[in-house]
Amino acid sequence: MTEKLTDKINKTEAEWREKLSPEQYHVAREAGTERAFTGKYWNNHEQGMYHCVCCGAPLFDSGTKFDSGTGWPSFYAPAEELSVSEHSDRTYGMTRTEARCARCDAHLGHVFPDGPKPTGLRYCMNSASLDFKPKSSGQ
Repeated sequence: MTEKLTDKINKTEAEWREKLSPEQYHVAREAGTERAFTGKYWNNHEQGMYHCVCCGAPLFDSGTKFDSGTGWPSFYAPAEELSVSEHSDRTYGMTRTEARCARCDAHLGHVFPDGPKPTGLRYCMNSASLDFKPKSSGQ
């Protein structure tokens, strides 16, 4: 039986640690943040799809990526409305909106209301939470 992208993925912490690198685990499973301008996708300009590093769900199309100047990959909308869930984050003495993979709850980054049109949103994501798959030449 094939998993649907809406099926929740639940793994133990040991299973996640086995699948992910230490940095990926820290960011995606412990809500960490990579340093600005250090992630492998902040300056990626290839066409394709950004997937969840944990479960492979498609999250962001490169057509929605823009240069926010922040040093993290930024998008103005998820690939599908239900692929990214939003949660209130009150850490570090501030209130922000955390973005997570709706399928496996991996921490992706945060959403801010200072993005470009048409949404006005900036999904500021961590490269460590993403797996980029370039568009094939036949598409």
